[in-house]
Amino acid sequence: MSPRPTPDPHKDSDGADPAPARLAPGTRVDVRNRFDGHWASGFEVARALRRGYRLRRRSDNSILPTTFPLDDVRPERKRQSWWW
Repeated sequence: MSPRPTPDPHKDSDGADPAPARLAPGTRVDVRNRFDGHWASGFEVARALRRGYRLRRRSDNSILPTTFPLDDVRPERKRQSWWW
């Protein structure tokens, strides 16, 4: 009986290699809303993967239970405030 292979800490749980990070973990990002196509803020990259990003919601530090496609995540854009 051959020994059980040890998991590679550099691979995802599904065995996929992490992608070279376009956006590094901790980067604040906007995410495209899947319903209306608008961008939502308040997130950061938890992990960059080959097929997308795992994101953390900044309001409560929860990691969202899905992977977001690369095209649905962009660096956070600064909002201009118009007070007048």
